[in-house]
Amino acid sequence: SAVTVTGLSLIETGQALTVWGQGVVLALIQLGGLGLMTFAALILSALGLPIGMPQRVILREDLNQTSIANLLLLVRLILKAALICEAAGTALLALVFVPDLGWGAGLWAAAFTTVSAFNNAGFALWPDSLSRWVADPIVALAVPAMWLIGGLGFIVIADLLEKRRWQALTLHTRLMLVGSLALSLFGILAFGALEWTNSGTLGALDGAWARIAAAIFQGLTPRTAGFNTVDVTRMHDATAFLTIALMVIGGGSTSTAGGIKVTSAIVLVLATVAFFRRRDTLHAFGRSIGVEEVLKVMALTTVSTLVIVLGVFVVTLGRDGAFLDSFFEVASAFGTVGLTLGATAELDTAGRIAIMVLMFVGR
Repeated sequence: SAVTVTGLSLIETGQALTVWGQGVVLALIQLGGLGLMTFAALILSALGLPIGMPQRVILREDLNQTSIANLLLLVRLILKAALICEAAGTALLALVFVPDLGWGAGLWAAAFTTVSAFNNAGFALWPDSLSRWVADPIVALAVPAMWLIGGLGFIVIADLLEKRRWQALTLHTRLMLVGSLALSLFGILAFGALEWTNSGTLGALDGAWARIAAAIFQGLTPRTAGFNTVDVTRMHDATAFLTIALMVIGGGSTSTAGGIKVTSAIVLVLATVAFFRRRDTLHAFGRSIGVEEVLKVMALTTVSTLVIVLGVFVVTLGRDGAFLDSFFEVASAFGTVGLTLGATAELDTAGRIAIMVLMFVGR
């Protein structure tokens, strides 16, 4: 769960593990989020060892690049961007956690939460995740900002830093920015509308700001983050099903997020529209999308659907009468999200093995 940056757990991380154990989890989250190939390239580069052509080809595929040129520069940029974002996030969250928990515990909680958020892991040090800070503006806005940046993808971040003009951005970056904005707004508005009067979630909070902050947080968290500031087990079934859809879509390619990816979902929609309009080519922002890319997306989606269906079948075998909870658990594992309706601890051995395989395959 840690190395696949998911967040599902059979134990309470903050209570069952020592600080050393929490540090091991944190290291695995960082390794899994940035990618093992990225770390391998960084270590070889730091030691002055050459990276052969086969390794460069694997790294190129891992980073979703079309060329093997400048791969090491991209790898260093990935590490630099991660460290800068995590340092800034730790400083911000320390403003909240240090006054509440003290210097030592507060700084550790800030660092752990930041790394977990940036890498879209969802591991928290408290049984109720971040619910006690539901109305705190720093937690409500800074934590989602970290997982959104991590979920955009390092390729998008590099493109934005290099180009800085909309017309100069790559098609992938444009699709990611537009798609992420649309899905984020949809998730926030839909969660707020569905749960505003639910006495188990938003309706239990005092004041409009607390409800708005929780709606923002929970509307964004299915983008594979896994944190929560309200009791997700009390959500309406319609909200849970909406969350499943968002978890399956996930974040961006070469990012810390999971799912089939935002760009894949957009290409599927464009391909469907093109089919009904009897068009042989796909276009977005004045640029064409090749048939090979469309076939790749369709193959990915087909395999993902089959894996999810098989996972739901295996998990429900040991949990008769709890279909929605099982479906939610499988989607959360495959999308490497970490949200749960309480099914994790109730799984039998076959179900736990299935969830572990789904997390690994999903990543």
